[in-house]
Amino acid sequence: MQTSNRRNFLKCAALLGAATALPAHTLLAEDTPAPTPLVPKPMGDGLFAVSYGKEIKPAATKPRTITIPDTDGFNVLKGDFHMHTLFSDGRVMPRDRVHEAVNNGLDVIAITDHIEYRPNLGNGEFKFAENNDEHNRSYNLAKPEAEKNNLILVRGTEITKSTMPPGHFNALFIKDANQIAAVVDNWKTMLAVAADQGGFIHWNHPGWVAPTGGGLEKGVPMSFTDEHEDVRAKGHLHGVEVFNSTEFYPAALDWCNERDLAPMANSDIHASEWNAHGHQNLQRPMTLIFAKDRTEPAIREAFFAKRTIGWAANMIFGRPEWVEKLFRSCVKITKSGSGLTLLNTSDLPCLIETGGKPSNLAAQGTLNVAAVQKLTVSNWFVGLNKPLEITVQ
Repeated sequence: MQTSNRRNFLKCAALLGAATALPAHTLLAEDTPAPTPLVPKPMGDGLFAVSYGKEIKPAATKPRTITIPDTDGFNVLKGDFHMHTLFSDGRVMPRDRVHEAVNNGLDVIAITDHIEYRPNLGNGEFKFAENNDEHNRSYNLAKPEAEKNNLILVRGTEITKSTMPPGHFNALFIKDANQIAAVVDNWKTMLAVAADQGGFIHWNHPGWVAPTGGGLEKGVPMSFTDEHEDVRAKGHLHGVEVFNSTEFYPAALDWCNERDLAPMANSDIHASEWNAHGHQNLQRPMTLIFAKDRTEPAIREAFFAKRTIGWAANMIFGRPEWVEKLFRSCVKITKSGSGLTLLNTSDLPCLIETGGKPSNLAAQGTLNVAAVQKLTVSNWFVGLNKPLEITVQ
C-alpha cells in the first residue's frame, strides 16, 4: 500500500512538473487559438484542374548579394572549390550545385568528385547505369546550367589514392579527369598528370585522418611531411585548405606563409546546401579570390599568384599582405574628435579590439572607438594565433 501511494505521488509530481514547464497559453485547450481555415476554391464541374500553386509553393527568394569592394585594383570573387555530387559520394545532382551556388552569391565553384571512390555508381545505392570510366560527367552536366546562370564552373577532381598522410588533393583547372584516372595506381603520378594539364593542386583537410577502427582518429597533430615537401618542390602542390567543412586548421596558415602556398576555405559538401548549412548562411566556408576580372583565366592566374583568402565561421584568414589590403579596402578609418570612426563598407565581419576591449563592427556598420595608433582585428588572422594588426594612418 505504501509503495502504491509513493508511485501515485511520483506520477502526480511528474505531471505537475511537465505542466509547469509548458508556456501558460498551452495549458488549456480552450486557450489555444484556432488555425485560420483554408477556404477551398470553387471546383465547378470538376473537369478542370484547380491550381493551389500560390498557396503551396514558397515565395521566391532572391540570390544573395555579398558586398566586398575591389581591393588593390582586383575584383574580390567568392568561390567554393571542393564539392561532391551523386557522381561520387554526394547527394545531389551537378546542376543542383550550380543553383545552390547562385543562391549563395558565389561567383565560381568547382565540382570535385572523387576518382577512386564513387559508391553511388554501378552497384551503389543509386545504381546509375552510366559509364563508370567517365570522370568528366559531373562537370559536363553542370556546365550548361552554369553558363545559363552566369556562374563560372572550374573543371576539377579529387585524388584520394594516397594514404593518410599525405592525404587527399583537389586538382583544379584541369583539362581531362580521365587522363588522371588512367594512372590511378600512383598518387604522385596522378598529381604530375594534373600539373601537366596546367592544374592547380591543393591539399584537402590536412587535419583529417583516415578511418581506422570504425571512426576518425582525433588528436593526431598535423604536420607538413617530407612527402608534401617533395610534391611541392616538384611544382605539384600549390595550396592547402585552412578550413574544410566545419574544421579550422590554424597551423596550415603558417604553412602557407612559409612555403608560398595559397590558403583556401571550402565546404567539401556532400549533402544538399540546405541540409549542410541552411539557407544563405554567411558562416559557410568560401574562398575569396583577388582576380583581374570575372573570368576563369583570371581566377586561375590569381590562384597561382596566391591571391586568395579564406572566410568561414565569422573568421577571415590568409597571408598578411592580402588580409591587410582587404581590410583597408573594406573599412574606412577617420578621426572623429578625440576618437576614431570605423565604417565597414563590406559584408565581412570585423571584431575590433582597442585597449584589450573587443567591439563588433557589423557588416555595413559603423563603430566609434577611442583614438589609438594600432587596431587589432581579433577575427582576422594572418598566421597561427596572429590576429591582424592595423596601424592607424
